[in-house]
Amino acid sequence: QVQLVESGGGLVQPGGSLRLSCEASGSIFSIYSMGWYRQAPGKQRELVASVTSGGIANYVDSAKGRFTISRDNAKSTVNLQMNSLKPEDTAVYHCNLVARITAVQGWTNYWGEGTLVTVSS
Repeated sequence: QVQLVESGGGLVQPGGSLRLSCEASGSIFSIYSMGWYRQAPGKQRELVASVTSGGIANYVDSAKGRFTISRDNAKSTVNLQMNSLKPEDTAVYHCNLVARITAVQGWTNYWGEGTLVTVSS
């Protein structure tokens, strides 16, 4: 069973910073990527940033230049440093893991429960 434990959400003023962390645990055979998605009220879930095991990072346009994603492959963790936060960044942020638990299984998406980020004065 794969588990994702998230931490780091909270309330921050516009222009402030937050750091989200996610640690994966369980019977993981191989990881393709880890990342963060977010879902604001009334909106669809969207990719914020992801990074592959090879270190290739991908960001949504609105996060480029403000957010930085990093991974610790040895610890199966992913972090999202969010700077210059804006009210429109307010959302529930979900950790995402693309992995397989056996050598013959296909890649599967796993999700954390989410952590709320509120940007407000």
